[in-house]
Amino acid sequence: MHAHNTIKMNLQDTLSNNVKQAVKSNYNVELETVEFQATRKEFAGDITVVIFPMLRFVKGNPVQIGETIGKYLVENVTEVDAFNVVKGFLNIEISDSYYLDFFNGVKNDKTYGFVSPTVNEKAIMVEYSSPNTNKPLHLGHVRNNLLGYSVAEIIKASGKKVYKTQIINDRGIHICKSMLAWKRFGNEETPENTGLKGDKLVGNYYVKFDQEYKKEIQDLISKGQTEEEAKKNAPILLEAQNMLLKWEAGDDETVALWEKMNGWVYEGFNVTYKNLGVDFDTLYYESNTYLLGKEFVAEGLKSGVFVKEDDGSVWCDLTEDGLDKKIVQRADGTAVYMTQDIGTAIQRIKDFPDVGGMVYTVGNEQDYHFQVLFLILKKLGFDWAKNLYHLSYGMVDLPSGKMKSREGTVVDADDLIDDMATTAEEISEELGKLDGYSKEEKKVLFKTIGLGALKYHILKVDPKKRILFDPKESIDFQGNTGPFIQYTYARIQSILRKADLDANSKLNVVDIELHPKEKELIKQIQLFPEVVQNAAENHSPALIANYTYDLVKEFNSFYQNVSILGADNDTEKALRVQLSNMVANIIKNSFSLLGIQVPERM
Repeated sequence: MHAHNTIKMNLQDTLSNNVKQAVKSNYNVELETVEFQATRKEFAGDITVVIFPMLRFVKGNPVQIGETIGKYLVENVTEVDAFNVVKGFLNIEISDSYYLDFFNGVKNDKTYGFVSPTVNEKAIMVEYSSPNTNKPLHLGHVRNNLLGYSVAEIIKASGKKVYKTQIINDRGIHICKSMLAWKRFGNEETPENTGLKGDKLVGNYYVKFDQEYKKEIQDLISKGQTEEEAKKNAPILLEAQNMLLKWEAGDDETVALWEKMNGWVYEGFNVTYKNLGVDFDTLYYESNTYLLGKEFVAEGLKSGVFVKEDDGSVWCDLTEDGLDKKIVQRADGTAVYMTQDIGTAIQRIKDFPDVGGMVYTVGNEQDYHFQVLFLILKKLGFDWAKNLYHLSYGMVDLPSGKMKSREGTVVDADDLIDDMATTAEEISEELGKLDGYSKEEKKVLFKTIGLGALKYHILKVDPKKRILFDPKESIDFQGNTGPFIQYTYARIQSILRKADLDANSKLNVVDIELHPKEKELIKQIQLFPEVVQNAAENHSPALIANYTYDLVKEFNSFYQNVSILGADNDTEKALRVQLSNMVANIIKNSFSLLGIQVPERM
């Protein structure tokens, strides 16, 4: 177990061993396991032993058995103060001193809950974003980026080394469409002379291509071609296909245009990434990886993992594994996406020999693709292939309906980020929350609140679920929202400023009776390290988000029921200020895992 968890785990182990001992000495039965659960709110107690599973081995009345074990624990375990039995549940009350000891041990730990990576532990590579270089990032990319970045941070906090990466889809027919449209209609437009972000400029030409293509199709249909024929024979499409062949052949002029336009896009993307608060350690480009994987087709044929058909195409037959047959090389010898993905995965392990697993953040329409990819890599004999995970996620819908990029009606990531800040401004002004702020301070704060709302709203949902994203609803200052939690953090900072006590003081608070609300708060704090580990294992930022909301609700209940600054004596005041400080620390830490900033005042 992890160092921070030892106190909590040791108590459960101690209780478990003593329950077994009680059963052995009273009933002469060896219990394999003891089942615990949190005590229900309406009963006195902190942890509950479930008696029912024991009845298979211990004959008797569950209440009676509970009483017997309870007495034994009170006599033999210093941390146990009292007990009560409700039907088949033994509710155990743990001493205040146990909780105080725990709290005194962690309260000044700024990185509480986070584990430092152990030497020689294998690293994990997390891939996310992976856009096409023919248009700007949109709402779907926003969910992808937030999820990938957050999962990377959570895995890092759980004690592993992490590399963040993306594969940039910088080649192919769709890229040539933007290039051709710019060449034909662009009049030498550049980001500099138009004032447009590079990704937006190139995206406009992708839309332009589509408009022209549709016109040409209509023209050919009017001259007697079928729609099918017209789609294939439209001159502008044929020219784009020809451009791709020229690019593949290394034609100087085509490559120069490709480099120039992709350069514009990267500058635009970087602005969006910076605004969104995500980053990458290493980048892969499809233009460098699209020929990878071919050598492994030969390997796979040798080892019998792949089979060659009569027409020369190469396949992997996965029917025995419950999947179907998958092509890995066309009859003309060209690679398919699957081949590239195989090659890229292998290349990454070559580039980073300490990587022992990978997480791919890609929408759920690719579920089958990744099932096949992971299985093929296993069959090719790579031992790291068992540590591959597809972080599959659902669509994001806006109340106004679906989005399509070709028609140019897509929800643009930059616009969304700006809109969130504006919405935060409108709502904050309505509530009159921000008196005494300079214009500059307000601007920064609105961005923090707006982005916090967006990120929290998206990350609090299980990644696999589809989301309906409503900007207004996400900026509520009440309920399970980013701003509600940010507001609580700011409120605690204000308490700490007024407390004129060093919240990080080394003063240990002992021999004090805990208020039930203080105890509940310490219990909630105890859970944090385990939540980080669970979130990492499950690749789920939602576990962090919802834990933080529970912590904040617990804090607000504490805040309403006890007086922090008007405590009866200095010891009590010190404890409450330190508790508040610890809660703020955890909010800040868990929000950092979600990529969300917290304002010092609000």
